[in-house]
Amino acid sequence: MQSYRAPLFGNLPPVIKNLLIINILVFLADYILPTVGFDLTRLLALHNIQSDYFKPFQFVTHMFMHGSLTHIFFNMFALVMFGRMLELVWGAKRFLIFYFVTGIGAAALHSAVNYYSLSGMREAIVAFANTPSPELFLGYIREYLPNASAGINDFISSFSSQPNNPGYINEATAIMAKVFEMHINIPTVGASGAVFGVLLAFGMLFPNTQLMLLFPPIPIRAKYFVIIYGAIELFAAVIPQPGDNVAHFAHLGGMIFGFFLIKYWNSKGIGKYDRF
Repeated sequence: MQSYRAPLFGNLPPVIKNLLIINILVFLADYILPTVGFDLTRLLALHNIQSDYFKPFQFVTHMFMHGSLTHIFFNMFALVMFGRMLELVWGAKRFLIFYFVTGIGAAALHSAVNYYSLSGMREAIVAFANTPSPELFLGYIREYLPNASAGINDFISSFSSQPNNPGYINEATAIMAKVFEMHINIPTVGASGAVFGVLLAFGMLFPNTQLMLLFPPIPIRAKYFVIIYGAIELFAAVIPQPGDNVAHFAHLGGMIFGFFLIKYWNSKGIGKYDRF
């Protein structure tokens, strides 16, 4: 069994090195530019395709945006930890193709899931407009605004006591529209989709490599680590927790697209150490 302990920042291959540089520069720009009135997140983050802020190039640019220092640190740490070996055995061109295919694929799945969710919101708003009731409003709030403020909960109580009050019906309609607008304009940032693709590839190419977990500090083979991590993401995506703002379907999308791309390459006779 191999034991994998790559030196983190020594002799980085070119693609990994440039991805690190670009991500760090964009992260710094995202903190500096708002001070002069320029919203880089509005421009480069991935928005829902129904949003007025959506641009097709965001399927690529969102991969270089991060929401916090912790976010970028763990993404770049994983990219270096697992991606460097892939680039060394695949070569720069093949690794770069894999990185962008998995990142864009992750964004595509995330966008498709969001489109489905927003369609459900639209249908709920239409249903309420046709037959307004406190029950329909309450169901909408529980589904799409689980951490509603005390004011919203007080309004629900008042609305329930006077279900035919036109003022309450209009206010409920306005609240539902506002929640929909909030959801449609939520931006998505991060290289996590591509990083999860890289993690999946490492587990497929080097399944018996032994990794040392940080929490808990125990050894585990790469293939089991990937399976467990994928199962956790699937569970979190299917059964989301209130307040969870992690794009779990994007993570799964990166792994799915990575899996099929590797299978495609294998079917074409491109093995572990073959390069384009």
